[in-house]
Amino acid sequence: MNMDHHAKSQPVDHSASHPGRHTGTVTDSGLMSIELRADRDLCASCPAHAEAALAAVDGVEMVHVVVGTPVLHVRYRPAKVDLSAIIAALRDHGIRVGAQQTELALSGLRCASCVTKVEEALCQVSGVVTATVDVARSQAHITYVPAQTRLDDLAKAVESVGYAVAKAPPEGSGTPPESDMDREHRIREKEYRSLMQRFIVAAVVSVPIVILMYPKLLPFTLTHEQLRLSWWVQLVAVLPVMAYSGRDFYVGMVRAARHRSSDMNTLIGIGTVSAYVFSAVAVAAPGLFPEERLAEPFFDVISVVIALVVLGQALELRAKGRTSDAIRKLMELQAKTARVLRNGEEIEIPVDEVVLGDIVIVRPGEKVPVDGEITQGQSTLDESMITGESLPVEKGPGDPVIGATINETGAFRFSATGVGKDTALSRIVNMVQQAQATKPPIGRLVDKVSGLFTPLVMITAVLTFLVWFNSGMAVSYGLIAAVTVLVIACPCSLGLATPMSLVVGVGKAAERGVLIRNGEALQTAAKLDVIVLDKTARGQPALTDVMPMDGSHPDRLLRLAAAADAASEHPLAAAVVEGARNRKLDLPPATDFEAIVGHGVRATVEGMVVHIGNRRLVKRVGIDPTPMDDVVAKLGDQGRTAMYVMADKLLLGVVAVADTVKPDSADAIKRLQALNVEIVMMTGDNARTAKAIADEVGIDRVLAEVLPADKAHQVQLLQGEGHTVGMVGDGINDAPALAQADVGFAIGTGTDVAIAAADVTLVGGSLSGVVHAMEVSTATMRNIRQNLTGAFAYNIAGIPVAAGVFYPLFGLMLSPLVAGAAMAFSSVTVVTNANRLRFFRSSVAREQDSRGAR
Repeated sequence: MNMDHHAKSQPVDHSASHPGRHTGTVTDSGLMSIELRADRDLCASCPAHAEAALAAVDGVEMVHVVVGTPVLHVRYRPAKVDLSAIIAALRDHGIRVGAQQTELALSGLRCASCVTKVEEALCQVSGVVTATVDVARSQAHITYVPAQTRLDDLAKAVESVGYAVAKAPPEGSGTPPESDMDREHRIREKEYRSLMQRFIVAAVVSVPIVILMYPKLLPFTLTHEQLRLSWWVQLVAVLPVMAYSGRDFYVGMVRAARHRSSDMNTLIGIGTVSAYVFSAVAVAAPGLFPEERLAEPFFDVISVVIALVVLGQALELRAKGRTSDAIRKLMELQAKTARVLRNGEEIEIPVDEVVLGDIVIVRPGEKVPVDGEITQGQSTLDESMITGESLPVEKGPGDPVIGATINETGAFRFSATGVGKDTALSRIVNMVQQAQATKPPIGRLVDKVSGLFTPLVMITAVLTFLVWFNSGMAVSYGLIAAVTVLVIACPCSLGLATPMSLVVGVGKAAERGVLIRNGEALQTAAKLDVIVLDKTARGQPALTDVMPMDGSHPDRLLRLAAAADAASEHPLAAAVVEGARNRKLDLPPATDFEAIVGHGVRATVEGMVVHIGNRRLVKRVGIDPTPMDDVVAKLGDQGRTAMYVMADKLLLGVVAVADTVKPDSADAIKRLQALNVEIVMMTGDNARTAKAIADEVGIDRVLAEVLPADKAHQVQLLQGEGHTVGMVGDGINDAPALAQADVGFAIGTGTDVAIAAADVTLVGGSLSGVVHAMEVSTATMRNIRQNLTGAFAYNIAGIPVAAGVFYPLFGLMLSPLVAGAAMAFSSVTVVTNANRLRFFRSSVAREQDSRGAR
């Protein structure tokens, strides 16, 4: 591959930023040239990074970086490499190419084959990185490169495979803007009413047709001529049922045929059309049959099957709506109005009109409308709806408040720091919706199976007819058996089995402040057998001891140590500084600060070079630490972390910090161990300190004195032992280990880097969230397996019976009417079973609820 970044790319349309243009151009040789934009201006070293990123990507011919701008030009072969692989490779080397996300509300989705067709169509649009269709919520989630993709092209791609895209009311139409949830609810209700209307029409027509098809049910006897006349009436009467109630089946069948594919509509359409053609010939030209008794129509099959299938779709749609209850509950948490201070006056405005910096006033019993920081007043707030923790939290000036939480006692004012889509609640809702739209590995496998299922059923139906036709039995037997096979073998239940459970499971986790990023993490969390903890089992560290070596006043030693630590972001340093401030010490300024990773810090304080850190730092400076070894050992036995303080290469003494154990950590660890999960503590502390704290919370295995750079390697070693590893962390130095773990759990109070690298975010910062995540994941995967087992068993058992395999032995022949009812309600059963998860309560949820009730 020629990676000469000075070479010129193929002609690129630089007007592509205009919404009506594309930047990608395909040459006759099958190469595509695209313009990508990074999230920053690219520096002189970026061409080398871009070359290194794409050198190993097969299919990339050239990359050209325009230094000083965010623009990259890439020439590649779409037949060999996807755009998503190029973007991922660049991001792995620190060049984040701008890709945006959007959602399309769809209508007409019915089964897994529908999902596959829409996803494939969207992925063929230039610039689309990924496309995932959520059948449970009838939405397509698309990641795309804005300069490459027009939103109109996405809609056209969906419509090209026979599905509609719902559009929001245009701006300036006088219609108030809808939220995504309201729009989804409106579309769902409209489709439900339409389905019920079509069912009623089919049902009303079906009743007299069924009665006429079974004349023995009548209180009088029909003559042969009257019976044949009734068939002519049925021939005409069933047409409105097919044209109105069943129109979606036939339109979908034709559209699928145009794209050389098949789906549920194909099965129902072919089955009912075949039955109608056979019946019409039997009524209009009975002489074509060997015997007149064989010329018997099946109009009841057509009308009743359509009625039952449409009813099943309506019931399924109503049940699917309940799976989004968790999201709806989250959305309903938000306050509708806010009381703000403007121009010296208190005014009440819609919450959407709050802007950054507004001073918001909250009274007792009111909801906090947006995120912010308290500027005046004190109160206790109920944050359980966000964090899952039922106990109220005390807040005062300088403390953050979260929108949608409830103010319990006092009144306060706060400055708005997060509004609109930037509030914690909005980010949580967005993360949950994205997670619900993803597929776990088992879901992707089922989609592949479902995609092959429909053509196999059609082949089975043809073979069934041929076997019956050659058996010497009446032609009607073969037709009935073939139609029954087509009707009973709908893949809907298979396609719904995984996404319906996933939607409910991710929502249940979010109710307790556990945000699962994707379906793969949810599936893997159920299989974890090792959880690695950093310091997340512990609370905030606090200063405990100040021990000068020469017997001088402790405040002098602490003053120098705190001054050197003041610029550090390490929790232990923060504890030393906080301890000095609590003692009202005046800290002198420090200069030339340097953080020595894995050792400590260095700074110049009052003309002296001060070092504070661990034993490795003492040896690095060249000082003998042995005079303080006994003191440090004693502190370590007490579970305290000792830090040596040195000035101008003289050892002055040690300061010690101890971590407070979070009240619920020991209980959470016991619950995890009850789930057969081994707990491993990994820390940079010395072995004595780590062992003391591990004993306090009930952890047997400790990895002590682990440098930040080695954390990911330690996780990898555990995986090498055959374990499925979960890692819990909250700092920047935890990010590589979180990414390496099979499932990374980030404490929500930690850094953004750690949260971005993790698969699960624990909003409340409690270790009990790991227990809740694992229990919800286990329950969800169990529910998915139940759905899949039921769906596969239904089809495996139903198809042979429908084909008439048991007729020679037991005279058992399944009616298409029964098959239609079974097919319709199999999907309803799957959705109903998924909704059972809504009533699941983890052990953590039960404990929190009981604690809150007390």
